[in-house]
Amino acid sequence: MTTTTYSVSGMTCGHCTTAVTEELSKLAGVKEVSIDLVAGGTSAVHVTSESALDDAAVREAVDEAGYELAAS
Repeated sequence: MTTTTYSVSGMTCGHCTTAVTEELSKLAGVKEVSIDLVAGGTSAVHVTSESALDDAAVREAVDEAGYELAAS
């Protein structure tokens, strides 16, 4: 198992975290998603998965939820 933290901008509320969690949970191998919400700022999204995830797939999932993966 591996846990990776991503920075996501644009989230402001519980609905936002639910949308991002649902999209990331669809990725193969994802076991858990937790989010430290910073309303109006850059939130930390922690993704636990069986192995490292493809950054492009993570970016696409976050985009699908309506938010932006911030540059790290």
